[in-house]
Amino acid sequence: MKTRKAPIHLAVAYSLFLAHGALAADTAELPCRSTADCAAQAAKVGASVDKHALKGAADDDQFDWLNRINKASIVMLTEQGIVDAQLGGRIAGGVQHVIEQGRQADGKRPGDVLQVERIMIDRIGPEASLIHSGRSRQDMYATYRLAVLRAQVLDYGDALSATRERLLKIAAKHVDTLVPAYTNGVQAMPISYAHYLLAFDAAFERDAQRIHDLYARLNLSPMGTAVLANSGWPLDRERLGELLGFDGVRENSLDASQVSTFDIPLEAVGIASSSAIRVGALVGDIHTQYHQTRPWLLLEEGSTYSSSAMPQKRNPGLLMRTREAASDVVGLAGATTLRAHNVTTGMTDYKAAFESLGALTSATAMFKRLDAVLAALVIDPERAMEELDADWTTSMELADTLEREHKVPFRIGHSFASLIVGEAREKGLLPKNFPYADAQRLYAKAAQKYQWKTDRLPLDEAAFRATLSPRTMVATRKGTGGPQPAEVRRMLAKAQESLSADRDWMNQRRQHLLDAEAALDKAFDKLARDGS
Repeated sequence: MKTRKAPIHLAVAYSLFLAHGALAADTAELPCRSTADCAAQAAKVGASVDKHALKGAADDDQFDWLNRINKASIVMLTEQGIVDAQLGGRIAGGVQHVIEQGRQADGKRPGDVLQVERIMIDRIGPEASLIHSGRSRQDMYATYRLAVLRAQVLDYGDALSATRERLLKIAAKHVDTLVPAYTNGVQAMPISYAHYLLAFDAAFERDAQRIHDLYARLNLSPMGTAVLANSGWPLDRERLGELLGFDGVRENSLDASQVSTFDIPLEAVGIASSSAIRVGALVGDIHTQYHQTRPWLLLEEGSTYSSSAMPQKRNPGLLMRTREAASDVVGLAGATTLRAHNVTTGMTDYKAAFESLGALTSATAMFKRLDAVLAALVIDPERAMEELDADWTTSMELADTLEREHKVPFRIGHSFASLIVGEAREKGLLPKNFPYADAQRLYAKAAQKYQWKTDRLPLDEAAFRATLSPRTMVATRKGTGGPQPAEVRRMLAKAQESLSADRDWMNQRRQHLLDAEAALDKAFDKLARDGS
């Protein structure tokens, strides 16, 4: 069988080899002596250029992934009997040569499939092209880009987790720190700062859940679908996917390399864009404090920079850079979407947009910037309480208390509270010094407006003052998810459990990839060794 197979393989190899020479834009026939030369020659004809490699990066760039795909391909082809073991070992030696020369200072690390193949052919002859049996640039590049997207999503998830950990650490220290919460840009009610931070953690936890859902759709291999309709070779697509760290295959061959390359990257950058909008809100809430002469929330002195002209100014550069980074992510996600809009199936416009525009790498950098902001954050609980005491944030509690404890209809209580706030602001009075006698008078007015059965305020002065206390208001909240300390501690513990589970999930996915790479190397090394 071996003596009969070899001529067939040589005939196929030579036909592939000669066919290359018939094409004017055959990147394998364009001479190149270095990585830069290979990139320049590929760029001339509009072929794929790996900018990552040109910057001197040697880990997980396109060159590395083409070789990893080559490793998996020759292992699978040999296992399937498409290439016999002896020739498979020889081709494996060619793949190993490409990898080893690429590690040298003067080695070539091209990002084009045929340029990589050319290095193999120059080493072992045209039989090297048998590694290309049943495959195409289309499924190879789809696989490479999906692997890049996979790595970027995991990096983004790790950065998200680091920010969540920081949020929860700060929250744990500020369960009893009361701060104003705002609606419509106006102070609304008192909550704890822990309650505030847990709201953002909950939002980022949803992003983690979205990443989990996305990953299940993302990590399906397109390898072995050739151009878009498979080939006449009995390739084992499942084995290719397994060796390359995928959880399965994307079944429809057209979807695998031409259609899913629309929606999977768009789903990923959409999650990043949504995160960025909430990062911008969080940063904006902190930055607003710098509008005040006495903020209760600001960055530590060493994390700001002074004005070149005004000695009193401390500019919060970390906040500005983080907000800019968030805006960049939203913009890059939008640009990625536009690259895919009104493009016919199979075009390159949309396939590599997420990578070339860098929306996800920018999102990872954004979270690292936010983590630096949170690390530098200084909270002044006393100043925050002053802010609460300086306004009528608890006035709604008057209406609630009257209804809850004395069965006074809410609208009467609301009218009473509104009358107090209006008169207090007119006279410059605060909850701590508003005359109790005036409160009695205004309650009577509200009760008479609605013809209530009694116009006597049912709260004595001590109860009236307690009702207007921010701390009392927070402590007396009821129900799931409120700012009351016991509930905040419960939510904090739950959030910490969720973060731990998310980190476990991330570690499992990364370990799966490491295990797959180890299995690939083991199978490949055995093939290369047996064939040498």
